[in-house]
Amino acid sequence: MTETQLSVYGLDRPESGDDVVVPFTLEALDARGRIVRLGPALDAILMRHNYPAPVARLLGEAVVLAALIGSSLKIQGKFILQTQTDGPVNLLVVDLDAPDGLRGYARFDADLVQQAIERGETQPGQLLGKGHLAMTVDQGVHTERYQGIVALEGGSLEDVAHTYFQQSEQIPTLIRLAVAQHTKRGDRRPHWRAGGALVQFLPPHGQSQMPDLPGDGDYDNPETADPNYVEDDKWTTTRALILTVADDELADPDLSGERLLFRLFHETGVRVFEPVSLEERCNCSAERIEAMLRDNFTPEDRAEMLVDGEIEVICEFCSADYHFKPHEFGDEPHQH
Repeated sequence: MTETQLSVYGLDRPESGDDVVVPFTLEALDARGRIVRLGPALDAILMRHNYPAPVARLLGEAVVLAALIGSSLKIQGKFILQTQTDGPVNLLVVDLDAPDGLRGYARFDADLVQQAIERGETQPGQLLGKGHLAMTVDQGVHTERYQGIVALEGGSLEDVAHTYFQQSEQIPTLIRLAVAQHTKRGDRRPHWRAGGALVQFLPPHGQSQMPDLPGDGDYDNPETADPNYVEDDKWTTTRALILTVADDELADPDLSGERLLFRLFHETGVRVFEPVSLEERCNCSAERIEAMLRDNFTPEDRAEMLVDGEIEVICEFCSADYHFKPHEFGDEPHQH
C-alpha cells in the first residue's frame, strides 16, 4: 500500500513503529478499538529475569492485555492487571503507570514449569491453572480504588478478558494477543516482541466510548449477560475480519499497526488516531523503598532484616538493588 493510499484513510503522519497503541474507529461497522505493537519495551521486561520461554510468552500476553485495556482509561495513576492462580505460573503482575509506563513480573515454580515443558503442557491455561484475574485502577492517595475481578478456570488470558467484558460491561468485545521471538541479521540473540488488538461494538444508541472499569462487584455470574442478545451483522463482520489475523502478523516487526488495520478494513473503511507511545519504566526508587521500610516496619523488624550490617531490597520488577544502613532510619546499631 502506498503512502497516498494510506493518506486516503486519514493517515497524515508516518506509520507508527514499536511500543505504541494506535486507537481506531470503524464507523461503518459501529466499532472502535486499539491495536498495540511492543518491541524493545517488552524485550526489556522479559529479558531482565531470564524467564523460561513459556513463562516469558505468558507474561508478554499479560503486558499486551494491560496495554490494550489500561491505555483506554482516561486516568492519572495506575492500571494494574494481576493474576493469582494455582498453576506453575502462580502470579502475574503488570502495571501501566499512566499514560505510558509499563512494567511486569511473573512468579513461577521452576520445577513445575520444567515438568510442564517436558510434558508439552505450556498453553496459557495450563500454566495459569485456576484462580482469578483482577484489574485495578489506582489513582493514588485520597481516591477510591476500582477493581474488576473475574475467575480463571484453566483458560487463556484472551478467554478471561472476553468473560470479563461479557459479564461486567456487557459490550461485545474481541481481544487478540500474540507474543513471539524474532532474530534479525546481526543480532546475537532473539528479541521478544508482541502485538494485540481490542475491538468493541458500540452502536450509536449505546456507549459512546470505552467504559472505565466498574467498581467492586461479582463478575462470575453468567446471568449478568443479556440472555436475549442477538449478534448484529456489523459485529459479525468485524469479528470475522479480526479473527483472520494470524499471530505472526500481530507480532510482525515490519507490519505497522496502521498498515495491518488498513489491510483488514480497507473495504469498510477505518480511521486511525495519533498513536500513544509506551515505554518500559519502573517507578521504584531509593526514596520510595526507604519510606516503605520506615513506615511499615518497626526498628526491631528492620534489625531482623540486616545482613552484614545492611538491609538489601531488590525490586521484583526491574531487579534494581537497594541497600540501607540502620542509621538512615535513626535506628540503634544492631547488636549481634
